[in-house]
Amino acid sequence: MNGGTLDLDRYRGPEYRRLLAAARKSLERTGGGLTGRISVAQPDDAERKAIIGITGVHQPAMTKRLTVSLADLDAALRRATGLGLAAVLAALVGPLVDRPAKAAGLAAARAVLIATAEASPLHESCDWYRKWLADLHRDGTLTRLANEGDEAVLRQAIRVLDFATRPASAAPIALPALAAQITGDTKSLNHGTTLATLVLRALALRASVSRPASAAERRELWDLSNVIVDDLASRVLVLNVTAQGNGLAEWLTDAARYGTPFQVTLHQLATHPLQLRHPRIFVCENPAVLRRACEELGTACPPLVCTEGRPSTAFHRLARLAVAAGGELWYHGDFDWPGVAIAADIIDRHGARAWRMGASDYLSRAKTDDPCIALSGVPMPTPWDPGLCETMRETGRAVYEETVTDQLLTDLTEHISGSASSRARCVAIGPARLA
Repeated sequence: MNGGTLDLDRYRGPEYRRLLAAARKSLERTGGGLTGRISVAQPDDAERKAIIGITGVHQPAMTKRLTVSLADLDAALRRATGLGLAAVLAALVGPLVDRPAKAAGLAAARAVLIATAEASPLHESCDWYRKWLADLHRDGTLTRLANEGDEAVLRQAIRVLDFATRPASAAPIALPALAAQITGDTKSLNHGTTLATLVLRALALRASVSRPASAAERRELWDLSNVIVDDLASRVLVLNVTAQGNGLAEWLTDAARYGTPFQVTLHQLATHPLQLRHPRIFVCENPAVLRRACEELGTACPPLVCTEGRPSTAFHRLARLAVAAGGELWYHGDFDWPGVAIAADIIDRHGARAWRMGASDYLSRAKTDDPCIALSGVPMPTPWDPGLCETMRETGRAVYEETVTDQLLTDLTEHISGSASSRARCVAIGPARLA
């Protein structure tokens, strides 16, 4: 045994280093096969003599490349140490990696991940889900998960996405509560975790937006799924919306008394029950519209709510309260594809009416000589006026809400005088729901 150890130490010398490194590379690539040959380029004199000792074949000095069969090297090592080539390499440097077996295991683990993802009902019903899975496959994320043994994370991500696509009428849930429900860890969906990254990639595809790059964008994506990251940050801007109840209802009523805009948070809505008694509430997308209504109409302005872009969970909760009390929402937003998507969502969720959101309303502004911004993005359906989508595609111009504020204020003024029902143009929608 001692002689074998001494003989093994012999092969730690620099004259064997490149030869044994080439042997290790070959065995790891083939899974231990000894049928190949390895070589050493530009050998020095010590390397030349070492290889001659292994092969028994003389090689002249200045030979540019010396080649050795793996079988001969294995046999020489067995004679000298009693160990085969693989055992010697393991003893000198560490165990060999069976790369073919590892690749096969990785492929099998990746196939399990794909099968798991494809088993979700979302795979059959949602284009965005299929694109998400294809992206994970293409950029190597699935391979990384399989390689790191993180298969459970993908299963958890799928469960979160199943939950996130529940009906819009479902009650909101706090992000830590959702994380605990899915994984048992309240922090597992915090920003930066693998699970949160996977889920937000999917939610961005679902919303047809870029991957979130800021806390506000991440919060907005969660909000779209009725998942609350921060119930103080989820808010809605209102003007002259009065209510019955204590706390928040009193604050709203006081603000309306002075014609003062008021920011309502989701926390307030959840903490202070209230009742709304407005038969009609106008809704706009851009706060510039509400600001002008405040300045020009003041306390006389009809109840007006602003989504400030994509509606928050706070907006949806307030809208549900209004509709549940018998109120009706009239919505106006931007004539671009994200704006149309927002309108469709509000109309679909809350049975709202489209307020000056028809094809003729769009054309009356789009055909002006004012500087225009070209439409971009994926066209969205407009079920309240099917001709609007096609008209926007043909015209190719975006019309932003703040450019038609004058007409919106005219409608609000006419509503004050009681003539809105006969003059303001509003298109009722049918029962069809968006896909």
